Amino acid sequence: MPESSLLHELISTAADKSPDAVALSSGVQSLRYAELWLQVRSAASGLLALGLQRGERVAIYLEKRTETVVASFAAPAAGAVFVPLNPLLKPEQVGYVLRDCGVRVLITSPERFEALGETLAQCPSLRCVVLTGAVDAAQTPAGVGLLGWDELLAATARPGHRLIDTDVAAILYTSGSTGKPKGVVLSHRNMVAGAKSVASYLGNVPTDTLLAALPLSFDAGFSQLTTAFHAGARVVLLNYLLPRDVVKILAREQITGLTAVPPLYIQLSQLDWPAGIDTHLRYFANTGGRMPRETLGLLRQRVPSAKPFLMYGLTEAFRSTYLPPEEVDRRPDSIGKAIPNAEILVLREDGSACAPEEPGELVHRGALVGLGYWGDAEKTAERYKLLPAGVPGRQDGLQLPEYAVFSGDTVRQDAEGFLYFIGRRDEMIKSSGYRISPTEVEEVLYASQLVGECVAFGVDHASLGQVIQVIATAPADGRALDSAALLVFCRSRMPAYMVPAGCEAAEGPLPRNPNGKIDRKLLAGQWLDRQSA
Repeated sequence: MPESSLLHELISTAADKSPDAVALSSGVQSLRYAELWLQVRSAASGLLALGLQRGERVAIYLEKRTETVVASFAAPAAGAVFVPLNPLLKPEQVGYVLRDCGVRVLITSPERFEALGETLAQCPSLRCVVLTGAVDAAQTPAGVGLLGWDELLAATARPGHRLIDTDVAAILYTSGSTGKPKGVVLSHRNMVAGAKSVASYLGNVPTDTLLAALPLSFDAGFSQLTTAFHAGARVVLLNYLLPRDVVKILAREQITGLTAVPPLYIQLSQLDWPAGIDTHLRYFANTGGRMPRETLGLLRQRVPSAKPFLMYGLTEAFRSTYLPPEEVDRRPDSIGKAIPNAEILVLREDGSACAPEEPGELVHRGALVGLGYWGDAEKTAERYKLLPAGVPGRQDGLQLPEYAVFSGDTVRQDAEGFLYFIGRRDEMIKSSGYRISPTEVEEVLYASQLVGECVAFGVDHASLGQVIQVIATAPADGRALDSAALLVFCRSRMPAYMVPAGCEAAEGPLPRNPNGKIDRKLLAGQWLDRQSA
């Protein structure tokens, strides 16, 4: 069988090998690989019939559903670029993305189309809107065509534009917690190499059923599709309202692989799980931040047979590190080592390599390094930099430069090569001359079992530089939040400079950014506003 080198070939290769295997389930609907590939080819022909040129952008503004997946692979199959939009985005945020990367075609639902209102009239590059339901041309902006999904699939078959693996496949917009979102540009090579790498260490096989619980606009969410399709496995799409919905579908669909972010795992760990889940859940993987030890321990009690994979990733490089399950008991705080076909360096500010245990910046090199931020040379230069001579893999005789992703994350590496996350440079708290990671504070708070969810951040202080403020919800067992008891626990487990100055109670759940992570910057800003009111 030929190896996939382009994104859509992940589906076509699986369809050639196992056409009758189920590829995708959404609600009561399922598609076999042959059926999924036919829909992808038909949608690609429909996009080409609209006059879509090589490299033009197709935005997808839908919840997780079959059309979302088909469109995400059809656009690159046509030679275009897909731009997934988180379904939680508001019309003004959608409009920003459409304008920022000059989207030509928007695929959405009639309900979302109606909510966009006049936003689309302010998107001069937009030429066509494809709706997944009934078409009402009355609200269409001037100069913009309107088409139904079935009409798109009914187009005459035609070949896509010529592509190679370094061509752009997708633009994934970051959550934009500071300033405007940035469009991370990823090539076919980035995404296919990421799929092969992740599937290899997770051991994905055709008999797997993976749950797509994260947004498909999030790199780790979309990775559930690419890793499954590379392996010829099945993906189950889930738009959950409550964490209990996740537990129910784990049991009903006999899920073998679950990937989620810490806030969801914290909620899941506090629920009762049917015992049967442990008979089929082969692994659970964490991404998007450190998994609290307490949460990890509770999950392992729920599903003792499932292997835990602790991962670290960057949208700018798709995936970066993972901790093998056999190392979790020995080093539960580690983010592991580089994933297959990637190299992770820990560098000082002058570009030289750090010694073991010396904090430095995590730098990712290799096939997964993206192509920069769309239309933003300044931000691209801040994050994508030339590797200095002398680092591993960069011999003196090499004449052409190599770009790597400088993450902005501070880590340390032990003598055995395992990495430990310290914190984001822009989130580090500086108090009494110490640099404090908010995630390190949160780890202790979760270990107390006195909070449900929590977030720590720094606030300015006249003499100490900053002090630590905490916002937390009550524990899941029905007790009220006892801030005094929590601070007593902190004093028993932390050096004095790390103990929070205050703890404020909040109703749960705490707000998330579009990628499902607790929105630390939003909560910090709201807290400061309350103090100045």
